[in-house]
Amino acid sequence: MRSAYSVETVRAAERELMARLPEGALMQRAAAGLAAACAQVLGRTAGRVYGSRVVLLVGSGDNGGDALYAGARLAKRGAGVTAVLTAPEKAHPGGLAALRRAGGREASTAEAVASRLIEAADLVVDGVVGIGGHGGLREDAAPLAERAAEAGAAVIAVDLPSGVEADTGEVRGPAVRADLTVTFGTHKAALLVDPARELAGAVRLVDIGLDPWLPERPELEALQHADVARLLPRPGAESDKYRRGVVGIAAGSTRYPGAAVLAVAGALRGGAGAVRYAGPAGDAVLARHPETLVNDGGPRRAGRVQAWVVGPGAGDDADTVAQVLEVAGEADVPVLIDADGLRLADPEVVRSRTAPTLLTPHAGEAAALLGVDRAEVESARLAAARELAGRYRATVLLKGATTLVAAPPGDDGTPPVRVNPTGTPWLATAGSGDVLSGLTGSLLASGLSARDAGSVGAYLHGLAARRAAAGAPIAAQDVASAVPDVWRDIASGT
Repeated sequence: MRSAYSVETVRAAERELMARLPEGALMQRAAAGLAAACAQVLGRTAGRVYGSRVVLLVGSGDNGGDALYAGARLAKRGAGVTAVLTAPEKAHPGGLAALRRAGGREASTAEAVASRLIEAADLVVDGVVGIGGHGGLREDAAPLAERAAEAGAAVIAVDLPSGVEADTGEVRGPAVRADLTVTFGTHKAALLVDPARELAGAVRLVDIGLDPWLPERPELEALQHADVARLLPRPGAESDKYRRGVVGIAAGSTRYPGAAVLAVAGALRGGAGAVRYAGPAGDAVLARHPETLVNDGGPRRAGRVQAWVVGPGAGDDADTVAQVLEVAGEADVPVLIDADGLRLADPEVVRSRTAPTLLTPHAGEAAALLGVDRAEVESARLAAARELAGRYRATVLLKGATTLVAAPPGDDGTPPVRVNPTGTPWLATAGSGDVLSGLTGSLLASGLSARDAGSVGAYLHGLAARRAAAGAPIAAQDVASAVPDVWRDIASGT
C-alpha cells in the first residue's frame, strides 16, 4: 500500500531523523536518489550522461539544494549542468558550492529565457518550490515552467512539481508539468490526487529513512494488488448462494432500462451469490441476465438481501428510493446510493441510518449535494470528498480521474482517504458508473465495509476497463465482462 502524509507530518519526521544524522546527511541521501533517477532518464533519452545537457531550475528552499547537489553528481560524470537561480541570493550555499566545484555553471532566469537554454537541454530538473509552496508559481518563475513545457527535454520534479499544493493536490496557478517526480521519504497527497497528480507524471519514491518517525495512520493511502487480494471475498466449503451475499438492485426505469441491466451485470460479476432486482425494467434484465431474481412488487417484496444498490437510471422515481431506504433501515443492511438516488434521497434519512451508507457521486453530483460549482469540486477533490462524508455521515466514493473513497469520522478518528490508482480515461463512457455501482454493491453484500467495498470496487473497475479497452473504444458492458478475469489475476497473484 502506498501512503501519503501531510507536510507538517513529513517535516516533523525529518526533524527527528536529522537530529540523529550528521549535518547535511539527509539532503545527500535525497540528492543521491535524485541523481540516480536523472542518470537513468538521460540514459534512455540522450543515450548517456557524459556530454548531456542538464538544466536545474533552482529556488530558495531545500528542494533547490537537492537539485544542486544532484547536479553536482551529474557534472562529475561529465554532464554539462547549468543552474538557473530564481533567487540567487537565497540559493542553497552548500549545494551551489558543490555544483561550482564539479564544473557546473549558473544563470539567471532572464538569461535562461533569453538564451533558450532550457529548450536546448536534454533534461530539466525542477527544484523551484518545495512542499511548503502555495498558490502556484511566482511571476518570475512561471516563464521557466512554460519553457520547460515547450521544450523537448524530459522534466524531473524534485519531491513534487513546483506550483502544486502538497496537501490537497490543488493547482492554483502556473505549475510545472513533469514526466517523472522523484519524491523523498513518503508520498505527498499531491502525487496521488488530481489535478496535481496529472502534473507529476510517473512517481519514484526514494527511501531516506523517515519510516520510523511517520505515524501509523497516513492522510491518504492507495491500495495495490496485494492489498486488494487480501480483501477479495472468497467462498468457503460451506458457502451457498445466500451465504456468499445477496444484493438487491433498485435501478432503471421505463426511460432508462439499460441502467438496471448494467448495474445487475456489475453485481453478478462482483462475486454476489444472488442478485434480486426490484424495478420496472425486469423484462430487460431477465433478457440479458436470466439468473437474476426479479420481482415487480417493489423493494418491500424483493426478499432478503445483505445490501442494496439504489438510484442508477431511476429518473424521477423518488418512491422507490424512499422505499429502499426504509426497507434497508428496517433490515439494517448497507445501502449504496448512486446517480438519481443521490438527488432523490432525503439527506436527513441518510444521516440517520445506523447501517453503512456509500454515496457514489461524480463531480457534478457532488457539486449539487454540496451546493457549489462543479469546477470547485474538480479543483479540490480531496476537500469535497471529506466534506460530503462528514455532512452525510456516510462513506463517499467520489468518481473521477482519481477516484477517492472518504469515510466519516469514527470512534477512533477519521480513516485515511483512499485513492484509486487504476483509473483510466476509457471509463468515460455511458453506463460505466452503473456497472461500478452493481460491482461495489455485491462487495457490500459479501460483508466488506463500505470503505473496503468502494476501494476494491473502484480498483477492479479501473483494471477491467484497461483490460477491455486495450487501446480501443469500449462500452460499459465490456467493462463488466472483464471483471472476472481481473479478479482471477489479482486473487492468484499474477
